[in-house]
Amino acid sequence: MSKRAHLRRDARDFTGGGIFGLPGAPGTTGDSIFDERIKDLVDDWACGRANGLVREMIVTALKMGRNCLSEGDMKLYSRSLKEMRRASLVFGPYEDERKLSIFGSARTKPSEPEFKAAVAFAKRMREAGFMTITGAGPGIMEAAQEGAGRDGSFGLNIKLPFEQSANPTIDGDEKLINFNYFFTRKLAFVKESDGIAAFPGGFGTMDELFEVLTLVQTGKAQVVPIVLIDAKGGTYWKTWLRFVKDHLFRLGLISEDDFHLFKVTDDLDEAVEDIAGFYRNFHSYRYVGKRLVMRLQKPVTPELLGRLNANFLDLIEEGAYHTSEALPQEEDEPHLKNLPRLICTKKRGLAGRFRQLIDCVNEG
Repeated sequence: MSKRAHLRRDARDFTGGGIFGLPGAPGTTGDSIFDERIKDLVDDWACGRANGLVREMIVTALKMGRNCLSEGDMKLYSRSLKEMRRASLVFGPYEDERKLSIFGSARTKPSEPEFKAAVAFAKRMREAGFMTITGAGPGIMEAAQEGAGRDGSFGLNIKLPFEQSANPTIDGDEKLINFNYFFTRKLAFVKESDGIAAFPGGFGTMDELFEVLTLVQTGKAQVVPIVLIDAKGGTYWKTWLRFVKDHLFRLGLISEDDFHLFKVTDDLDEAVEDIAGFYRNFHSYRYVGKRLVMRLQKPVTPELLGRLNANFLDLIEEGAYHTSEALPQEEDEPHLKNLPRLICTKKRGLAGRFRQLIDCVNEG
């Protein structure tokens, strides 16, 4: 690790408040003597505010052992936890940096226009203040890493039977993480990203993109900008969009508002603006009970508040949009205390419509 402090404060909750809403009371082994021994152990180890959650994990691990789970299952759970811990340690020193995950084919050659577009795009995004996260391999991943530069990149490499090695830009860097499992790797992609960009790719790119869209659409991950980028004149994402419209939308399998969750473009200026502009005024959001609390860079004007209450009442269950200071329940995010708030009792779901509201807030 670098010399930068890696103690991590409460970072942005990528679930939008779902993690904070989970119960925090430690479970029990069912044996009060063992419970007390675990408590003493964790207290001695001094995990601070995390004491209760550490006790919970120890209790869960002991229960798994007592349940006589298979060795294969136990190895999977143990390895997964180690990988997630490693990822948190690597990303921790950079939590104040905006980050962008870039997906795309490992087979794209440096001579191809998509490779060159990915280099240029990642370079532009770094200039706009975003670090890049890729799968660390060749092709589009290497192109994006080249554009962002070693210092501006994270690599999430996956160990495959035919062994994917890290590209030269990120190989050997402290921000390179090697994953054994796709699901822990994909968690890191979504958890640490403030935006997603996808270039043309194969099964892996489709898998990553559809998972992100599903998580955002269902409210299991925060709404973030998602941009699908073709090289100038390319038709890969235009063809994909036609399939989505002709089959998913026509059959009623997705809604019209879902098309606001992503943008298809072959214009790098438009792609950069869609992601960077998303944070022009908007900062982040979370749920506090039924209330959605949106944190902003600057206060909402009376004129904007009036437009929101006139045009976006379909998003809320009751009442109206109103401004506020930080709520008492947000004390676990003290670094966001001074940001102005916009609060409403938002209906769950409706992610595409919510993206429209964020765009309105950014337009001012």
